[in-house]
Amino acid sequence: MGSMIRIAGADGAFGAWLAQPGGRPRAAIVVVQEIFGINDDLRETCARLADEGFLALCPDLFWRLAPGIELSHLDEADWQRALGYYRAFDFDAGVADIAATVAHARTLLGAGGRVGVMGFCLGGLMTFLAAARIPVDAAVAYYGGGTEARLDEADGIRAPLLMHLAEADEFIPPPARAAIVAALAGRADVEVHTYPGCRHAFARNGGAHYDAAAATLANARTDAFLRAHLG
Repeated sequence: MGSMIRIAGADGAFGAWLAQPGGRPRAAIVVVQEIFGINDDLRETCARLADEGFLALCPDLFWRLAPGIELSHLDEADWQRALGYYRAFDFDAGVADIAATVAHARTLLGAGGRVGVMGFCLGGLMTFLAAARIPVDAAVAYYGGGTEARLDEADGIRAPLLMHLAEADEFIPPPARAAIVAALAGRADVEVHTYPGCRHAFARNGGAHYDAAAATLANARTDAFLRAHLG
């Protein structure tokens, strides 16, 4: 279960999906959307995190363009709409919205509460940028398309970072994946895992390229990483 709340940002208030655990949260996770808005996939992810004891908050990053959109990755017209929003998206403003969501999560947790960020596709890239620009306690990026173009920000990463990359990702081709791996190699606070034979969005709930074995492994690694760094 969950509900929409409002978060005060630098440019105005925006919506976010909130899923809460049954008892006191162990920590909070800001879940960062793909290009399809806050849809069933993201709500399911938030529910899973809440079941594991985390407070999960998923901000509406496209609120400046089309607040409250909810698109399907299985519908071609929705794909085209989503790509249009992606092209018009202001990445810097999106990072500011994530920062506001992190700050809101800290107020919900109270003093000493720890907050991580976890994102998918567009959200994977935004997680990488958030880890480089925002004080967070942990970051998990699933197949963040476009990360290879932002590797100049890697030196700014101060939070422990876990990255999941697909070997056959059509949006992150081998040279891009190799550049990401090389830029982060040797850092004790960064883990990068590649999943053989998998395509983009292999861990998307109900996705066309969903790979159960790889998704289960990636999610298990994520769970262990979050336990280690968020308690």
